[in-house]
Amino acid sequence: MNRNKQTGFTLVEIAIVLVIIGLLLGGILKGQELINSARVRNLADMNSGIQAAYYGFIDRYRHVAGDWLATEATVAIGQTINLPTLGAANENNGRIDNDLEEAAAAWEQLSKAGFIQGAYDPAAAPADDSAYIAFAPINAFNGAVTLTRNADYSDPAASDRLNLHLGINIPVNISRELDVKVDDGRPLTGILRLSTASAPWTNLHAVSAAPVCTVTVGLVEEYNITEDAQDCGVAFLY
Repeated sequence: MNRNKQTGFTLVEIAIVLVIIGLLLGGILKGQELINSARVRNLADMNSGIQAAYYGFIDRYRHVAGDWLATEATVAIGQTINLPTLGAANENNGRIDNDLEEAAAAWEQLSKAGFIQGAYDPAAAPADDSAYIAFAPINAFNGAVTLTRNADYSDPAASDRLNLHLGINIPVNISRELDVKVDDGRPLTGILRLSTASAPWTNLHAVSAAPVCTVTVGLVEEYNITEDAQDCGVAFLY
């Protein structure tokens, strides 16, 4: 007499499969965690390198990179410096001003003097912020970095000061982890703040409007990681 033989997975086989799936998921999550940590370190190192370059340039030449008139910088550095040109607003006033020309000039002068890596060689002042991107370092999320003096950072009483905007496209969890790593972990206080936007940086310093990058917890603003916003750029205050 023939009997139909039932087939299927045993409990042991199912358990093995579940263990394998768990290991795969754990590996994926751990891998993503390592990627995020690497990106955070990259942003922190970018700031440290640029800050050291900025002050090292001043120490060597007694001029501010980006503010130093191109004709004078060419003689001292020994390479052809294109920006800022004679007659540009605010050149040689001892600070990087909030304009496209001096921002692009800062990267040109720092790179040609050997303080930062990369080739930044603008022939003329960028016409707008989209043109500026070609003459600026880029963050790990393809956002252009800006060293300038303005109030484009989150603070109810923000005033103009030198700061390094790390660019757009930075996810909120990365901004928070960076803030925890180098500062106080909060978006509106300390040396690291969320970026805001004003001319001429409307497209380069803005952060997500919705979902928002911050949320009020009690009386304190915190990074709003539950909304998973993907454009929460930050600025280091110098």
